[in-house]
Amino acid sequence: MNYLLKVGNLVTRLRDGARIVDDISFDIKAGETFALLGESGCGKSMTALSLMRLLPDGVVNAGGSAQLDGVSLFDLREREMREVRGGKMAMIFQEPGLSLNPVMTVGAQIAEVLKLHGAKDVAISQRLPNPSLPPLVRGGVAPSPDKGRAGEGLILQRCIELLDQVGIPDAARRVTEYPFQLSGGMKQRVMIAMALAGQPKLLVADEPTTALDVTIQAQVLQLLRDTQAASGMAMMLITHDLGVVSEMAHQVGVMYAGQIVEQAGRAQLFEQPLHPYTQKLFAALPDMRRHNQPLAAIPGNVPPLGSITQGCRFTPRCDKAWALCGEQTPGWTTLEEGRGVRCHLYDRIEERGLRTEKIGLRTEDSVLSSQHPVLSPQSSVLLQVENLQVHFPIRKGILKRVVDQVKAVDGVSLEIPQGRTLALVGESGCGKTTLGKALLQLIRPTAGSVRFAGQELIGMQRDELRTKRAAMQMVFQDPYASLNPKMRVAEILEEGMAALNIGGNSAARQARLDVLLDQVGLARAAKWRYPHEFSGGQRQRIAIARALAVSPQLLICDEPTSALDVSVQAQIINLLKSLQQELNLSYLFITHNLAVVDYLAHEVCVMYRGRIVERGTTEEVLHAPKHAYTQALLAAVPVIRGQTLR
Repeated sequence: MNYLLKVGNLVTRLRDGARIVDDISFDIKAGETFALLGESGCGKSMTALSLMRLLPDGVVNAGGSAQLDGVSLFDLREREMREVRGGKMAMIFQEPGLSLNPVMTVGAQIAEVLKLHGAKDVAISQRLPNPSLPPLVRGGVAPSPDKGRAGEGLILQRCIELLDQVGIPDAARRVTEYPFQLSGGMKQRVMIAMALAGQPKLLVADEPTTALDVTIQAQVLQLLRDTQAASGMAMMLITHDLGVVSEMAHQVGVMYAGQIVEQAGRAQLFEQPLHPYTQKLFAALPDMRRHNQPLAAIPGNVPPLGSITQGCRFTPRCDKAWALCGEQTPGWTTLEEGRGVRCHLYDRIEERGLRTEKIGLRTEDSVLSSQHPVLSPQSSVLLQVENLQVHFPIRKGILKRVVDQVKAVDGVSLEIPQGRTLALVGESGCGKTTLGKALLQLIRPTAGSVRFAGQELIGMQRDELRTKRAAMQMVFQDPYASLNPKMRVAEILEEGMAALNIGGNSAARQARLDVLLDQVGLARAAKWRYPHEFSGGQRQRIAIARALAVSPQLLICDEPTSALDVSVQAQIINLLKSLQQELNLSYLFITHNLAVVDYLAHEVCVMYRGRIVERGTTEEVLHAPKHAYTQALLAAVPVIRGQTLR
């Protein structure tokens, strides 16, 4: 077998002894993709950092081996390892905002990789840069005396090519910009370009498409596949997106609490998942056919490091566990066709005559309705928007004269009935978030009409608008960034109530907070903790509770599940659905996750370049699209169909 990477019995632990990665083994062939799948906190990223030898302080490699192309990575000196990183193996990090240098242009950062690993045919010196050269060169890469501008031109051209390949528009201009001038999705694409610049034999991709729209995601995944086909590059893909796994992976390892609990070929795993944890990950996927029943969210959380030393680590969350599961740690069982599983259900499968269930996405008991409920004609319209425009001026020159306008929102009209969900989908930069903020008057519209419960909001006085905002709230995309880290949860939830004089005295507000925490599924004692003490899903619940604190009628949810695992995503979707039924809330749900839209929304608006290009019921838009852009969006979505993928 031509294995490029061989990992055996890898152990990574904290200095106090708790294991983060616990005795895992896997192999990756040249030209193939091995996907590590699992929830946050399972040790996936730490596995990648262990192989790259980029472990944070306080974390050490405590055993095992890792061989890349026959070379032991753990035996190399740091100077030798620096030659391997970026050259033979490269990594796309999960958070591009923290990985890119904020004081260097993106072109200079890609050129740095080319200088070290990808431009060995072009000699580049370290002499002082020429101030007359483009900003890319002034970022720190200058041509050698013998090659002159020819060497510089080759690198600049290659940087532009890489940015163009990963789907960055106007790459020749963007190459001279700084990271803060790019959106989150563009930063992620720059990270991918940097990783591919050195033409690595092994690419470690940690959530490479989390911040990307479906169309750009499809383009990036196709680029990675083309690179694999052309160069034989192997890839280790870390993700929680089962759709991406179904489209990219050849082999899949399912990771839980530091261990690989199941390993199989892609077709095997998607056709017949064996481990109860894998089965629950599939069951947590949103699906229109289960529109009238809650998603099967996995109860609880991944256990803290070192908290379970005996028995199966999934036992507290497993509905198939029995006494043996808590008493004895399951070993690794190898089954037919080389697949393996770590579960007592399969310890002696031949002797016990166990038959594995075929878990699919089309089970009959889960199909309660094949259609979304029809909107009642009696549903009153809560929000009515007509010809809304938000234009931003482009100013140039010393006097900053307006030379043009950016039409972020250009003539949008829509309606949201009471107690219904309208989904707003489209690529990054099409104006979705700007529209959401303009509806709340957080951004002043240029023109148009926004009527909430029959009252016009545009032109309303500040005091009136402030009172009206109690009925309209927003749940932002990043709960950690939108929650004040210096305030306890109780202070965060009470702040809006105090500002709008809601809830009476402090004692009454505290009682209201307890009710809110019950509604979003958090313990009442959690209100005395700080945001950093919670998981991502719990922080999103706090953000939803803050929005509910002032008893709104309309929630504008801006990508509330984009960065969440499928299990946590299921919890949040179930919460939003139950709150809508209980409180008769209306939602404007901004997202690029069409599977969530299919499950949650009643109507869909497709937005492109500031305009609504298609609107209708979820069934009409997602299953019989008319506009070419909607068709392109749907065609780009990876669809799980057992062994058949679209």
